[in-house]
Amino acid sequence: MKLDILGFGAHPDDVELSCSGTLLIEKQRGKKVGIIDLTEGELGTRGNVETRRQEAEASTGIMGIDVRENLGLPDGFFRNDKETLLKVIEVIRKHQPDIIICNAIEDRHPDHGKAAGLIQEASFLSGLLKVETKEHNVAWRPKHVFHYIQDSYIEPHFIVDITPVFEKKMAAIKAYKTQFHNDEIEGPETYISRPGFLEFIVNRCKIFGKRIGVEYAEGFVTKKDIGIKTLDAMI
Repeated sequence: MKLDILGFGAHPDDVELSCSGTLLIEKQRGKKVGIIDLTEGELGTRGNVETRRQEAEASTGIMGIDVRENLGLPDGFFRNDKETLLKVIEVIRKHQPDIIICNAIEDRHPDHGKAAGLIQEASFLSGLLKVETKEHNVAWRPKHVFHYIQDSYIEPHFIVDITPVFEKKMAAIKAYKTQFHNDEIEGPETYISRPGFLEFIVNRCKIFGKRIGVEYAEGFVTKKDIGIKTLDAMI
C-alpha cells in the first residue's frame, strides 16, 4: 500500500510514545499512515514476544493505522549492515512513503540511535536505481526523514500540536499493559514501568505544547532543511 507517512520504531511502543500524536493528526487529515517495528522487543524485562504482538495489535486498532509490520530484527543486536539495510529498503519501496518518522538520533537505549542511523541510510539508498531488492525493486526515496525525541532531551527543530488527539495517544501507549505501570500486571519494576514514566511523557508533551501556545505537542529533529513556498504554511 502506498503510504503518505511511515513511522519506524526500534521496538513496539517506540512510535506510540514519541510520535503517535502526530500520526493521529495526519490520519485525521485523510493521510495514509503506517508503522514498521524493527524488532519484537524480545529482550524486554516485562512481557514476552506474544504479549508484545497482542499489545501492538491493540494499539494499532486504537490509532486506526492503515498498515503495521514487524521486520523481526534481533532486539539489541541488529546492525547497520547490508542485509539489514536491504530489509529496510524493501519495506520503504513497498510502501513508498513521502515522509518517514523514526527513532531519536541519540538516546538512552542504544537501539534507538542505531535505528535512526539505519533508517536514515536506508532511506537514501532506497532511491538508488542500482540497489536491488528481491521484491518491490523500484527505487523510491522519501522527501523527508524526521526523528522523534525519546528519553533524552533533544532541542526540536519543529513542534506539532497534538492537543486534539492527546487522549487517544495515551490510550495507545497504555495498550502496552505489560510494559508500563498497571496495577493489574505483576512483574519486576523497570525504568519505564514506574508510575513516573508516563507522567514524564505527559509533561514532555505539555512542555512542547507550551512552547507553541497549545496544550500538548510533540517535537522533531531533521537533518534536512525544511522549505516553504509561502508564509501561509506558518499559520
